[in-house]
Amino acid sequence: VLCSFSCFSLLPTQLDYEQDCFRKDGAPFRYVSGSIHYARIPRPAWRDRLLKMYMSGLNAVQVYVPWNYHEPLPGVYDFSGDRDVEAFLDLTAELGLLVILRPGPYICAEWEMGGLPAWLLWKSDIVLRSSDPAFLAAVDSWLHVLLPKIKPRLYQHGGNIISVQVENEYGSYYACDYDYLRHLLGSFRALLGGEALLFTTDGARAEELRCGTLQGLYATVDFGPDSNVTEAFGAQRSIEPRGPLVNSEYYTGWLDYWGGAHASTSAAQVARGLADMLRLGANVNMYMFHGGTNFAYWSGADLKAQYKPVTTSYDYDAPLSEAGDPTEKLFAIRTVISKFQPLPVGPMPPATPKYAYGRVDLRKVSHADLLDVLHVLSPSGPIRSQFPLTFEAIKQAHGFVLYHTQLPRDVPAPAPLSAPPHGVRDRGYVMLQKEYQGTLERDGQTTLRVTGRAGDALDVLVENMGRLSFGANFSDFKVRGNSQTAPSCPLPQTPSGHPEPCSLGWPHAALPQSSGRGRSGPAFYTGTFETPGIAWDTFVKFPGWSKGQLWINGFNLGRYWPRRGPQQTLFVPGSVLRVGCPNNITVLELEGAPPTPFLLFLDQPLLNRTLSPSTWTAE
Repeated sequence: VLCSFSCFSLLPTQLDYEQDCFRKDGAPFRYVSGSIHYARIPRPAWRDRLLKMYMSGLNAVQVYVPWNYHEPLPGVYDFSGDRDVEAFLDLTAELGLLVILRPGPYICAEWEMGGLPAWLLWKSDIVLRSSDPAFLAAVDSWLHVLLPKIKPRLYQHGGNIISVQVENEYGSYYACDYDYLRHLLGSFRALLGGEALLFTTDGARAEELRCGTLQGLYATVDFGPDSNVTEAFGAQRSIEPRGPLVNSEYYTGWLDYWGGAHASTSAAQVARGLADMLRLGANVNMYMFHGGTNFAYWSGADLKAQYKPVTTSYDYDAPLSEAGDPTEKLFAIRTVISKFQPLPVGPMPPATPKYAYGRVDLRKVSHADLLDVLHVLSPSGPIRSQFPLTFEAIKQAHGFVLYHTQLPRDVPAPAPLSAPPHGVRDRGYVMLQKEYQGTLERDGQTTLRVTGRAGDALDVLVENMGRLSFGANFSDFKVRGNSQTAPSCPLPQTPSGHPEPCSLGWPHAALPQSSGRGRSGPAFYTGTFETPGIAWDTFVKFPGWSKGQLWINGFNLGRYWPRRGPQQTLFVPGSVLRVGCPNNITVLELEGAPPTPFLLFLDQPLLNRTLSPSTWTAE
């Protein structure tokens, strides 16, 4: 039985400081919620995921709005297709789910630059997440576009949004700028009205709550099942002596980094912690309930002693898997919820069908080593400068930039070619006279030994693996260096993050012939396959491949990196596939494909295989 919301005036959600609870429609109210990110789920799957969350016993969902997903360039907005946040919110209402909205402007979420647009860094001295006038001007412009879409969907206006978070975990950021928080509070109040329930979320440590909270914003905390519930809520009580207990991010799992192990948290531990909080009368949002996928270039990164990029899969070991399938953890959580509030009538929707389409042979495209097709990838030609320009200086948000120069002198004996500390952000694929030499890596290998003659062409393809999404300072400019005369070729992206040629059918349409050249280094490979009359979800494995990017039918499925792991397969939503005609595969392999290149489509994922760091230098 679904209870949708209709458009009539209701009382706003309120804080009851006497009974330490929320009040909705004048009565005490408690939410049991789960996080879901529409930006990580293809639109055709939204209903399936939300319905499974509703049938799990949740009465609310928590939703981030990534600013950079909707404003790819200053003043250019995209709310179409997968980016139609209003359609997503309307669907939650149709299915009877309340919404806790987190519109930022910063969201973290292990998302590229924490949801902040990379174009903010066009002003190189900007201070992000502060009262810097340049930052506030950009924030205000964005909020004046976004929040008017939100206001009519607030609960008191007949919608289903019961509360709105301002900023996110600001106490973990170095700036500690109360003027910034006060400015945001004023903007949210002006655009949403005085009755909107506004709140903050921070870690349950005193120093985090000190800088992350502000009078006028209800303070909540976040913590996982390994925390002491009494101590964590005690931290919230140090700021909010009365009012509802709220864990805004109860961690059901954790994220994966390339080169780490696949995160795993036991279902029993998660269920036990949830029960402990519900017994206290607390409001709980489970982060994540469904993680989804970092398609294209949207995964972020952390800086924990070293740069740690996030995997394409955002499975998170969540109750609903990356593909949206119910797990043992979901049913354990559902059992706990049933002890505190009634479950919806009816069965849990089943897992979506998967299909193993099998082996698909690929071929290296004629003249499609990356250096051979710059006229296709970057038709506007190079940008010339004395020193390498950052991605931001040439207004390239995502993907790749090729830097070109020449050896200044003969190098008859192997000599070190080095990048300055933190100079390559984040990986540089080095080619001398079009021959691949190896890879330079941020916080990794920073020196290669090369030989050559004066005037030899030196090219470095630099890959942005994701800007920092969490940490003390994440003005994460891509590429720093001091090489002389460095023309750079940005490889252009569509607003959806797809390289223009690949989204328009290249190289299938333009370069049909196979090539006999077998050298390693960045190159394009293509293939096709047909489905047996179905378009079911699948998972693609990369036997013998190194690292790169995959497109199917022009849709950018994200980064693969089986040599580094732990993720070995990419999730392919059935909505990407075609029935009755060939499905076009394009692979940009960056280091070296297997001698006989093929992909293997499976009916289950492989997310937990990591090679030893000692093998990384062999890549």
